[in-house]
Amino acid sequence: MDTVLTDTPALPPNPHADSLQALNQHIVDTGFAFVPGWQMRDWLAPGQLTDWPQFSASWDDMPHDTYMADGGRYRRRRHATLSATAHGIQLEPHQPHYQSLDYNPLNGGVVRHFAAVDTAVATGNTMQQVLTFCHQLFSQLGQHTDWHIEVHQFRIEARPQAQGKPTPEGIHRDGVDYVLVMMVQRRNVSSGTTTMHDMQLRELDSFTLTSPLDCAIVDDKRCMHGVTPVEVTDPAQPAYRDVLVVTFRKR
Repeated sequence: MDTVLTDTPALPPNPHADSLQALNQHIVDTGFAFVPGWQMRDWLAPGQLTDWPQFSASWDDMPHDTYMADGGRYRRRRHATLSATAHGIQLEPHQPHYQSLDYNPLNGGVVRHFAAVDTAVATGNTMQQVLTFCHQLFSQLGQHTDWHIEVHQFRIEARPQAQGKPTPEGIHRDGVDYVLVMMVQRRNVSSGTTTMHDMQLRELDSFTLTSPLDCAIVDDKRCMHGVTPVEVTDPAQPAYRDVLVVTFRKR
């Protein structure tokens, strides 16, 4: 079933992000921010999210991640590489993904080849709106416009006798400059709480991405993050958590 973006009643300003200027300042002050989906809709020009049904449905056709060192079969994913300059955002030829063991002690240290994000999804209106938002925000924060971008589609599946682990490597950094994690849809799961930490692993905050377009934004050089496992609510129904992860690294 496609996730539908419905009209949302007016809500009071979120203390983490009641304007783009406030969002920028909050990240400067704390190193991270939670942005609710209703706010992201305004910033992403909702009239332009015309391909949202196709965008969200693309999570339904993803292969398993075969690089899980814990043997888990709970994660599906696709991956794409892009670049951004002052002149715009460009999809790059498909490339493998690599993280060192310093950043990913479970699955790092090997070159990982994932299925590509469908080109129509990567170049579609929703993805381009999200990437443009990230480019503008991160370029302002980092005082830089030339970026290496990676996009990851993740589906974390839970089963009655097995949790799904969004971050099986634990509390971590991604080894980039900035990270955006955007909720696409949740079905029949509980928990999946995002936790933010300083470099000494002290917890700074926690929140749960529940609605489409809910986002966590992280200054990866200043904060660490993790997500608690998701569990099935109704054993008779499929259970999963779909998110888009976008990382920006200075070139």
